[in-house]
Amino acid sequence: MANRGYDVVVDVDDHEGDLGHTDLQEDLEFHSSNFNDTQSSKITPDSTYQPPSSTSGSSKRYLWTLSFYAQFFAVDTSHVLHRCFSALVPRRPFLDILDGNPDLYGPFWIATTVVFILFLTGTISQYLASHHDQAFIYNFKLLSGAAGLIYGYTAIVPIALWGLLKWFGSGNAPGESSIGLVESWALYGYANVIWIPVALISWSPISVLNYVFVAVGFTVSAVFLTRNLWPVVSVTEAKVSRILVIGVVVAHAGLAIAIKFLFFA
Repeated sequence: MANRGYDVVVDVDDHEGDLGHTDLQEDLEFHSSNFNDTQSSKITPDSTYQPPSSTSGSSKRYLWTLSFYAQFFAVDTSHVLHRCFSALVPRRPFLDILDGNPDLYGPFWIATTVVFILFLTGTISQYLASHHDQAFIYNFKLLSGAAGLIYGYTAIVPIALWGLLKWFGSGNAPGESSIGLVESWALYGYANVIWIPVALISWSPISVLNYVFVAVGFTVSAVFLTRNLWPVVSVTEAKVSRILVIGVVVAHAGLAIAIKFLFFA
């Protein structure tokens, strides 16, 4: 029909045999249609509706579940590259760049890359220093030594630092800067990125150049660490903060010395 908003209801009596005997005035009735209202009520969402909340147990992440560790690897390549560049060319505090989302993906692969490059360039350095009239034997102890040195330093030193900061009350007062364990791992992990170019060029048989390259790597990474740790360390007592900073520098110097004499002596 041309009249929108109306429904046609045809009432046919059972005793009348065909539609030809229907009385249009009695049997045809027009009623107001509520089709549009019904349709709009189905389409318009209820503003008071709240989705069922998940149970409290499903949102928890436990140490023995994969979801607990997966959250520390939820980072894409662009973020990792940006953090690597920020470690090499620090313009902003690195904890601000992490923005409360530290990752372990970048630190793991950076450390792994450093391990294999140290093994490769250390082998080349030993080959250049060997007597070429004898068969050269690969020293796979360099690989295990590099893995123990880099993985051990990157994992243990941040734990020790984080524990000492907690012991001396860093971040306990409101408004004080603090650092979490994963942030500490991320900070030390990304500090290792400087050792990739250093290890690539430190296989030279010229010992003085190797000292210079390793010294540059130590300086860049040590400045990066102390610059980002100082706001956290300085909230402790003055004597304690100085001891912690000196400890960070000494431990990092030990790493640089070990790299020099174990792989590029």
